[in-house]
Amino acid sequence: MMDSSDNLSAQAGAVERDAAATSVDVDTAVLLLGAGVTAITHPLLYVKLLIQVGHEPLPPAVGTTMFGRKVLYLPGFFSYAQHIVTVDGKRGLFRGLSPRIVSSAISTVVRSKVKQQVELLSKTDELQFSLRKVIKETSHEMIIQCLSRVATHPFHVMSVRCMAQFVGREVKYSGIFRCVVRIFKEEGVTGFYVGLIPHVLGEVLFLWCCNLLAHFINTYAVDESFSHASAVRSYTKFVMGIAVSVLTYPFMLVADLMAVNNCGLTAGLPPHSPIFKSWLHCWNHLSSQGQLFRGSSFFSRRVPVTSLPFIED
Repeated sequence: MMDSSDNLSAQAGAVERDAAATSVDVDTAVLLLGAGVTAITHPLLYVKLLIQVGHEPLPPAVGTTMFGRKVLYLPGFFSYAQHIVTVDGKRGLFRGLSPRIVSSAISTVVRSKVKQQVELLSKTDELQFSLRKVIKETSHEMIIQCLSRVATHPFHVMSVRCMAQFVGREVKYSGIFRCVVRIFKEEGVTGFYVGLIPHVLGEVLFLWCCNLLAHFINTYAVDESFSHASAVRSYTKFVMGIAVSVLTYPFMLVADLMAVNNCGLTAGLPPHSPIFKSWLHCWNHLSSQGQLFRGSSFFSRRVPVTSLPFIED
């Protein structure tokens, strides 16, 4: 009898060890996948960041709209990326990548650990499409997102500043350790969290709008009698995410601009950029200039109306 009990205990221990090993393998795979995706998409975010800070090193070209009107178009992603390669070489496209990879890894770990704790404390006995369930799940997602943002924002600031150095050709921020020392020495702990508030607000607003809109559409607009109702519901949140991300983009833009504001780089100092007293000051300035969506598109970028010269036919 005792032998049988010992065998059961041994088998249970083996199962737990196998489960733990599998969990570690999955976490490692997720971390590696996240690092790979971060590296592949980095050139896109690099060009986007330079456009956000208002750096336009290439002259606009004359083009025509679908109605035949002549306008000036700024270079798109490929032209901008080629310019970076011309100046810094192909490796230049990956300036500021290392802080982003660290940020991605920390975000994955934090999300995983917090999600496990939240799931242990929550109950899932609500109806599948109930509003109460959506509110509870969104609240949990918000907690996870906020904690993840607080943990990773310092690395976001480092990455943004490393990339923004392209504007003035500085070498002030290079390497994670040197970035940490430099920021702490010049700005203290608060320097690691500049732009945190608009970033968190944008992400929280995105979560609530996306989840609630998807819930109401799936509940009241998708008819159960429709043969492909389940397929439509599976795509609703994705489509809502694209639409809502456009509305919350100004928060991300302001957060990135505040990360380089008055940090000693050309991109964040006059005459290239005003010195902003707060993120609201930055928002109001961009709004007055009609620039709240600067950098939201990589293609068909028109010269702002405020700086558009007269074009003769």
